[in-house]
Amino acid sequence: MKPRYTVALSAIAGAVLGAGVIQGLHAQAKAPAFVVAEIDISNREAFVKDFVPLGTKALATGSGFKTLARGNKTLSIEGAAPKFIAINQFDNLDEAIKAYNSLEYKEARKIGDKYATFRIYAAEGQQ
Repeated sequence: MKPRYTVALSAIAGAVLGAGVIQGLHAQAKAPAFVVAEIDISNREAFVKDFVPLGTKALATGSGFKTLARGNKTLSIEGAAPKFIAINQFDNLDEAIKAYNSLEYKEARKIGDKYATFRIYAAEGQQ
């Protein structure tokens, strides 16, 4: 076979193989997860001082953790708005569940439960 045909066939084979690998990686990727915490606080000053740093540190062990919103102004569009809201992002639902079920977060929640009641749920985002 002529050398330039060999080179051309090798380039085509490499492109096909590369495309297959990329498709496999995309198929394995998981959608990001968003965790929403609606929190009714009885003692905001103590909650922010005692719980928020510990809770944030515990959750930050989760892969891809990022705080998107926390404690800023919340307005109701429909229904009653919670007093305090936090929205956190993780790489995927598994990482979110792992972070919220961690021993470090459970210990922080013992403090948080003194000052607030929590409603926490997770949603899978778009891939």
